[in-house]
Amino acid sequence: MTRAISLREVSKVYPANRGRIAAVERVTLDIAPGEFVVLLGPSGCGKSTVLRLIAGLEQPTGGEVLLDGEYANDIPPGQRRLAMVFQHYALYPTMTSRGNIEFPLRMEDPHMDHRGPVADTARILGIEDLLDRYPGQLSGGERQRVAMGRAIVRRPSAFLMDEPLSNLDAKLRNRLRAEIAALTRHLGVTTVYVTHDQSEAMSLGDRVVVMRDGQVQQTGSAREVYRYPENLFVAAFVGTPRINLFRARVLAPMGGRMALDFGTQRMLLPEPLSADHQLLRVQLGRDITVGLRSEAVRIASPQEARPGEALLRGAVEHVEFQGHESLVHVAIGARPAEVAGLEAARRPGQAERTAGPLGGRLGRLLGRSGRAAAHREPHDRGHGPGGGGGRAGTISAVTTLDFDDLPEEGPFPHTGGYVQHERYPDARHRAPGPEPRSRAGHGRRSAGAEHPADPPAAGPGAVPDPAARMAASLVVRTEADSRIHVGQRVPLLVDLAQLYVFDADGARICPAASHPPALER
Repeated sequence: MTRAISLREVSKVYPANRGRIAAVERVTLDIAPGEFVVLLGPSGCGKSTVLRLIAGLEQPTGGEVLLDGEYANDIPPGQRRLAMVFQHYALYPTMTSRGNIEFPLRMEDPHMDHRGPVADTARILGIEDLLDRYPGQLSGGERQRVAMGRAIVRRPSAFLMDEPLSNLDAKLRNRLRAEIAALTRHLGVTTVYVTHDQSEAMSLGDRVVVMRDGQVQQTGSAREVYRYPENLFVAAFVGTPRINLFRARVLAPMGGRMALDFGTQRMLLPEPLSADHQLLRVQLGRDITVGLRSEAVRIASPQEARPGEALLRGAVEHVEFQGHESLVHVAIGARPAEVAGLEAARRPGQAERTAGPLGGRLGRLLGRSGRAAAHREPHDRGHGPGGGGGRAGTISAVTTLDFDDLPEEGPFPHTGGYVQHERYPDARHRAPGPEPRSRAGHGRRSAGAEHPADPPAAGPGAVPDPAARMAASLVVRTEADSRIHVGQRVPLLVDLAQLYVFDADGARICPAASHPPALER
């Protein structure tokens, strides 16, 4: 019989040298009988700890674990009727596959004949011909099937799977993913599956639980989480290729159309404004993050624009041929929005291997080049007639683009990956604002500008962070046979129905919670 699993304000705190570390913080979750729930998040987010709390391998610091509505905090792991499948197969090397599958049954009743249940399990998994082989004679996929057989043979009330496919190659992982989905549907057993691979989560789970820093960020179906992310982290973590995220500001001049200002160009919103876009007036002049998934943008001429589409322009930087499609990376001169916590955080006490803003050889090389530039004579620094020479320690391969001044036709300069905003040449500025920067003003702003004061110039030998200067590329899906080449200037039509806007704290503004997009079932 399958069972329901519930967590009520469950927390797990570990002692540390300096205070305590909260691995899980007040997680509340209800899993229905027979439901397949995926815990998704980056390494170190607490998803495996939640699984161990359900299994009884860890005791919660606070909160309650309920199995079929009964308090289970004090129930030993062996009495919870749960079966775990681990990332590492944990097979006994001196036992055959038959012995490994039979082992939990022999532990329960060593005198009973278990050949029938073992044969039934092997038939379900299609491993009858592997029963007499030892783990050393099996491939990675075959070992994982045997490990799953050892869990299935017990007829547990729930499966707990901790990244069971992460050690396999991509082709085998896709195959076993389909097998796991079919198997759990056939058995109808409650399943809690842990993974950092969002492709697995989207394809397997009835529901996906996105976690970050020990907390649940969002719970919903894969379609809901993808199309309707609750915050910036969920939007950035879920989806392949990753959502395009840019820094911007909202402009709403008196008597003019509302626009999103990316610094080098503006995207006008069509009138009348939708209910969602009306909410952007609250963010007037504030820093926001604009999110666009690759399918929300298409490369087409402005004459082909449909109702609800807005225009951007860019230069092709790279084309990825994927076989069935191509991913086109287009520089639009916008600054990327960084999302903290997408990757595993550095553990407390772990040495930080850095040499300046960048670690490793690159950081040391940039550091040396910066110090060398600081000791050069002015005539050796590449100063031009206008005094626009490179600063000490800066990256010189920076192309200045002003998208508003580019002609409608003709070649588009290739940026080589770096774009210096004409309006904001210093990459340390915050998100772009409404007023253009004077070319001849060298830092002066027009009256009434709302920008912060210019930060002080970098000192001699300072090494800027290249990531701060890197202009974001907009990744667009196109047909595989599209004739697009690097350096080509292209118009981009943005479907505003798929426009995501997040405030400075990462909360979603648009689409609003009361206006969720239609989800085809």
